[in-house]
Amino acid sequence: MKTFSMKIDPLTNEEYWEVYLRGQQILSDPLLNKASAFTQEERLSLGLTGLLRTAVSTLDRQVERSYENLQRKPDDLERYIYLQGLLDRNEVLYYRVLQEHLTELVPIVYTPTVGQACLELSHITRRYRGVYLSPDNIADIDQIFGELPSPSVNLIVVTDGERILGLGDLGSDGMGIPVGKVTLYVAAGGLHPACCLPMTLDVGTNNQRLLDDPLYLGWKHPRLDGQQYWDFIERFVLGVKRNFPEALIQWEDFAKHKAFTVLERYQDRVLSFDDDIQGTGAVAAAVVMTAARIKRRPASEERFLIAGMGQAGTGIAMNIQALLEREGLSEREARARIFALDLPGLLCEDTPGLSKWQQPFARARADVAGWALDASDRIGLLDVVRNAKPTVLVGVTAQPGLFGQDVLSAVAAYEPQPVVMALSNPTSKSECRPEDVARLTDGRGLIATGSPFGDVEWRGRTLAVSQCNNLYVFPGVGLGALVAKAAKVTRGMFMAASQALSDMVTPEQAARGQLLPPIGDIRAVSRAVAKAVAVEARDAGLGRLIDDDQYERAIARAQWEPAYAPYRPGRARG
Repeated sequence: MKTFSMKIDPLTNEEYWEVYLRGQQILSDPLLNKASAFTQEERLSLGLTGLLRTAVSTLDRQVERSYENLQRKPDDLERYIYLQGLLDRNEVLYYRVLQEHLTELVPIVYTPTVGQACLELSHITRRYRGVYLSPDNIADIDQIFGELPSPSVNLIVVTDGERILGLGDLGSDGMGIPVGKVTLYVAAGGLHPACCLPMTLDVGTNNQRLLDDPLYLGWKHPRLDGQQYWDFIERFVLGVKRNFPEALIQWEDFAKHKAFTVLERYQDRVLSFDDDIQGTGAVAAAVVMTAARIKRRPASEERFLIAGMGQAGTGIAMNIQALLEREGLSEREARARIFALDLPGLLCEDTPGLSKWQQPFARARADVAGWALDASDRIGLLDVVRNAKPTVLVGVTAQPGLFGQDVLSAVAAYEPQPVVMALSNPTSKSECRPEDVARLTDGRGLIATGSPFGDVEWRGRTLAVSQCNNLYVFPGVGLGALVAKAAKVTRGMFMAASQALSDMVTPEQAARGQLLPPIGDIRAVSRAVAKAVAVEARDAGLGRLIDDDQYERAIARAQWEPAYAPYRPGRARG
């Protein structure tokens, strides 16, 4: 049942919401509730007189009160719970608080705190958000979508909960991830919260802890597998296409063996992308672009070591390959500059169990025939460093200390400005710490991390530590694709996003080793990324044929600012 519509007064041109609920129903709807900020006229016309205290507050006063309450919470999980409660009461207020304290609160509403919240979600849930589809209700998908209260749905962030961050299978407790990503789409990208839908495909769990937990709220069965699973995914996609034909689907935290298949099957059938693969790769490519500018040499002259060839590592390898090809290398030459490692060590053509997505980055045995190795049966990380002499290290292994003293010292001995990207979350899983890079490279290393670390003071200089956060890319990619009305999301659109992101780093920031712009600039970053994506979609024949300036204006108009709209009563429905 639709609870409101967005309208424009034909006489005054005023934008307002026509509201179909009354009284307590409005106060219980987080999209409609203004709490103490309802005007006296709205209180009278919407049946709110007597349900609120006398004073009429401004949004600024409400933000002040809410932030004061937030600061009283004793730890990050309690702050997460408080903020989720605020989101469930008053979405405009929530997003204004988040926008005004974004750098401080992103680690609370998303990584790393959201991981702890997902581990305990069935125990801390106060109110449900989004849509849960399970084998018990997938047949009713059209009715479920038809009864959503929002006027429209333009964005769906969906997970099946099988690979939540580095925590594994959390079943429907993984809903914290889509909820968090929608929050970031709104706060950073400026999408309207009424148009964004978090979803979980609750197809069971193989996590015995959850199956044995009497408080677990998900579908208590082993995970669907094989053709049953793929039939379920197909029914979901067809349901989205029927009900929301112009919506974008962001696939989130699927297991590696399924994520690539989902992306491959649906990227040309429905507007969609996988943030773990493509978003991570695009941000890493932007870091490489900025590093190349700082080092004053093309990225095609670098040599890349990528440790961890799951979704993130493979996505990074794909994006780096695309970047090197853009700079003039052939496909073969680009791949020759990428050294991919996983649990068996350096991936080679005869490494058992290679996936079809890892195979392009496996080395021929002839390439390593003359290498001096510590052991004859495995080519380890240090072997690759000594023989291949990589200049860029990328870690997505969740192995703390992987880039240890031996590795960093060896790289620093031959490379004047090594780039070290320790991207695993949370901070306890980082492959190295920024201060280690500073110490072992004598302050010459360029540093990017997955989790937030502070800058490093080194011999009278401040060395910048950039957080390689997907937040820099996915909101802008989604916004740009939607504004362009793109038919699909392409590799070229992600490359355009990477370039726009790198271009946001000022010469002054680059001079101190900063590889990405500050998180506090995220709204401007999202606008720049969105424009680049929309223009690329247009130039590739996939988007609306309007000029660059028109796209810039359209994106600026599309970015919602958290502010209360005027309300007028409409005819109550159902």
